Amino acid sequence: MSSMKKINLWIPTIALMELAACLLASQTVYRIGFPLDDAWIHQTYARNLALHGEFAFLPGVPSAGSTSPLWTILLAVGQWLGGAGVYIWTYLLGFACLAAIALIGEKLFQVMVPATHLKIPAAALLLVTEWHLVWAAASGMETALYCAAILLIFFLAWKANLPAFGLGLLVGVAVWIRPDAITLFGPVGMMLVFQSGSWQQRLRRFVWLAVGVAIPLAGYLAFNYALSGKLWPTTFYAKQAEYAALWQTSFSVRYFKMASLVWVGVGIMLVPGFIFQFWNILKERNWKLGAMMLWWLGYTGIYAYRLPVEYQHGRYLIPAMPVYLLLGLGGSLEIYRIMKINARWKRLFRFAGISATALVALAFLVTGLKTYATDVAIIESEMVDTARWLQMNTAPDDLLAVHDIGAVGYFSGRRMIDLAGLVTPEVVPFMRDETSLAEYLDSKGVDYLVTFPDWYADLPEGKPIVYQTTGLFSPAQGGTNMTVYRWRAP
Repeated sequence: MSSMKKINLWIPTIALMELAACLLASQTVYRIGFPLDDAWIHQTYARNLALHGEFAFLPGVPSAGSTSPLWTILLAVGQWLGGAGVYIWTYLLGFACLAAIALIGEKLFQVMVPATHLKIPAAALLLVTEWHLVWAAASGMETALYCAAILLIFFLAWKANLPAFGLGLLVGVAVWIRPDAITLFGPVGMMLVFQSGSWQQRLRRFVWLAVGVAIPLAGYLAFNYALSGKLWPTTFYAKQAEYAALWQTSFSVRYFKMASLVWVGVGIMLVPGFIFQFWNILKERNWKLGAMMLWWLGYTGIYAYRLPVEYQHGRYLIPAMPVYLLLGLGGSLEIYRIMKINARWKRLFRFAGISATALVALAFLVTGLKTYATDVAIIESEMVDTARWLQMNTAPDDLLAVHDIGAVGYFSGRRMIDLAGLVTPEVVPFMRDETSLAEYLDSKGVDYLVTFPDWYADLPEGKPIVYQTTGLFSPAQGGTNMTVYRWRAP
C-alpha cells in the first residue's frame, strides 16, 4: 500500500477517534450535546426545511437568520432521520469535514513546500490534532466545512488544474457556507494573475473568475433578499450592532487580540516560522504564498474592524487558522533547512522542534477536550434545560422574548421574539436601548422574558422570576444561570 493511501486511512481514523473522545468527554461531564447555542439555530432551520420545505426559524415565518444555507441543507438529512439520528448525522458531518481539512491541507502543503524530506504527513497531523479544529468539527456548526472549502480552493488555485470559471463557481458556492468566503476572490485572483502567460491571458482568467463567482453569489444575495428584504443574512447586521461598543478600542489593539487567538494552541510554536515565511515571500517573490499570507492578514483585519469578538475560542477566526498553520509550518521547516550547521545537528534541531510542536499540540488537544465538554455542559444545563421547562410549563400560544434562541426555539415549540435580532431584525436598531426594547416587548404582548440576568442591566428589573436553572457549569466559569421572568401578568 502506498504511503498516501496509508495517510488516507489513518488520518480519518485519528479524526474519528477525536470526535468520539469529544462525545465521551461531554457525556462524562454532563451529557452529549453541542458547545454553542447557535448549533441549535441551524438545527431548527434544518428541521423546518425538512418538515415544511421552508427556510424559517419559526414555522410559517421565512427568515434569513441562517448564515449558512448550505449547512442547513446538509443538516436537514439528519432531521429526516429523527431522534438520535439528528446527533449522529451532525457528528458524522463534522468528522468528514475534519478529515477533509487534514487530507486537503496535506496536499496543499506538499505543493507549498515540495521538498520537505519528511517521512510523516506533518501538515495532516498538525491540522487533525489542532484543538480549535477538533472543537469546531464537533460543534454542530458550519465552521469545519468552511475550513475544508478554503483549503480546497487554495489547493486548486495553486495547482491551476481547474479553469478560472470553475474556481470562481467554487468560491461562489463557498459563500453559501459562509458569506465571509467572498474574501477568497482576492487571493485566488492574485494567484491567477501571477500565473504565466501574456497580460491578455491573465486578464481573461481574472474576468472568468469574476463571472464564476458572480453566479452563485447573485443567487445567495437574491435568496437573502427574498427572505428578509436585505442582501446579507440578518446575522450580518445584528452581530455588528450588538458589539459596536467594541469599536471604541484602537484598531491596532483589536487586530493584535484577534491575530493572537491562533496562538492559544500549537500555533504559538509556529510564530517564528510564520514570520520567516513573510520575509521569505518577499525575498523569493512567491506570489502564491503571498496571496495566502495576505488573505490571512486581511481576513483577521476585517474581523478586527467590524466584529472584534474573542469569545467562544475565537470561533469567527477558526476558519483562517489552517492557513496560518500551514504557512507557519512551511516557514519553520525552511528555517531548519537553511541553518548553517552540520547535517547531524540540523537533523537534531529539526527533530527537537517537531517533537516539541507535537507535544504542545497533544497537550492543547487534551485541554481542548475538557473545554469542549464544559462548553457542552453549559449549553445543555442552561439553554436546553430551560427550553424543556418552557415546553412543559408554558401555554402553546405564549409569546417569549429570548436572548440565545437556539435551544429554546428547537425544544420549546413556542412563538418568540429574538432579542439578538437574528430572526427578529426589527429590534436591531434599538437592541442595546433597554427602554425602547421594553416598550417594544410591551407592544407585542410578550408573556415571558428568557435570558441570563447579566445580559441586561434594567430589562428584567421588577419582573418576577418563574424559573431559574440550577446548573453548576455556567457559574463555575464566571457566568450566571438562565432565568425565565414573567413579563406580563397572567
